[in-house]
Amino acid sequence: MRILVTNLRAILILMVGFGVATTINLIFNGMTLTFLYIEGLRKSMHFGDFLLLILPHAILEIPAIIIAGAAGFKIPYEIVRYLVGRKEQSLTKEDIEGYLILALISIILIVIAAWIEANVTLEIAKAMINKTEGT
Repeated sequence: MRILVTNLRAILILMVGFGVATTINLIFNGMTLTFLYIEGLRKSMHFGDFLLLILPHAILEIPAIIIAGAAGFKIPYEIVRYLVGRKEQSLTKEDIEGYLILALISIILIVIAAWIEANVTLEIAKAMINKTEGT
């Protein structure tokens, strides 16, 4: 449950960050993944093992983060378009619907990714630990 709450918090910040917080959060997420990889290298983790621990849930989590980031930029983008005279209304029904669709897709993906991370990835990690302890 903690994984789900943490991931939901991250994508909610992305979705309501209105550009600035969205950018900072996207950078932070990229740096976190890079840090994890560097730590794995420092501890002599093979790249294949790193992928085994990341890919099962990252296949859905990374797109969820990207889509949440797109949602976070959607509203400011439409407002800027209005302010520079590229559209007649600041936010249309279609703009809000587009935002909500992106948000919903992101939330669905992050919920599934959190389940995979808590169940599948955890089992992979346990198997890797048992394999290491057994040798």
